[in-house]
Amino acid sequence: MTIKLGLIGGGVMGEAILSRLLARKIYQVSEVIVSEPQEARRSFLHQRYGVSVTNDNGQMWSQVRETVILAVKPQILSAVVEEVVDKLPMEPSPLMISILAGVSLKQLENSFPGVSIVRAMPNTPATVGAGMTAICCGDHLQPIHHHIATTIFQAVGEVVEVCESLMDAVTGLSGSGPAYVALMIEALADGGVASGLPRAVAKQLALHTVLGTAKLIAETNIHPAELKDQVTSPGGTTIAGVRELERAGFRSALMEAVKAAAERSREMGVY
Repeated sequence: MTIKLGLIGGGVMGEAILSRLLARKIYQVSEVIVSEPQEARRSFLHQRYGVSVTNDNGQMWSQVRETVILAVKPQILSAVVEEVVDKLPMEPSPLMISILAGVSLKQLENSFPGVSIVRAMPNTPATVGAGMTAICCGDHLQPIHHHIATTIFQAVGEVVEVCESLMDAVTGLSGSGPAYVALMIEALADGGVASGLPRAVAKQLALHTVLGTAKLIAETNIHPAELKDQVTSPGGTTIAGVRELERAGFRSALMEAVKAAAERSREMGVY
């Protein structure tokens, strides 16, 4: 059967996308090949998902007819380019989707001349189909390629399209955001333990408080500030807690974290 999807890089995010695409039957196992340098990782992906695997990026690229997802560290982009540049088909070229943080469309188009490119920034909740992905499109993109990219990322969650100038901000917010939320859940649980709760109970309470609040805001479209006001009674427990968060600079710290991550994304790229 024709190989339709190639994945360069079988790490956490690559596997997350792969697993959801197969589970949703967007691609069949026989239509996928993964290129991964680590032998143990190749063996794992082959055994778990049944897909073809290789450690030869050039060989993989020459086989793929529809889409290649580039899911490696930005630092090794140049090495990947060297392996595949002589294997790029003249016509028609498969769509390339890059999830490399900070690497611009211009840099990608210079590295892969003539290739249709979509730049994307997914996040780790994609593993459970609850991801948030922003995409922006290169100059050579055809309507069919836009459809393919959207379909792929809808399989792992929600998709928004933004102009490229906003991709670093996306990286700082939704790309890095799961780490901030995980820290918040951990801190909430620690606060519960400090107040006398058993660790397991504190973790469960913290986790489902965050999960439930996010679902409530999403389904009612209520503004977060309005929900905060609804929960905060005059002279009550919540306002006492909010006062301490404000004293500690909680909101400012999150804002600065997003800005710092966005700036680091800019530093990693070449525009």
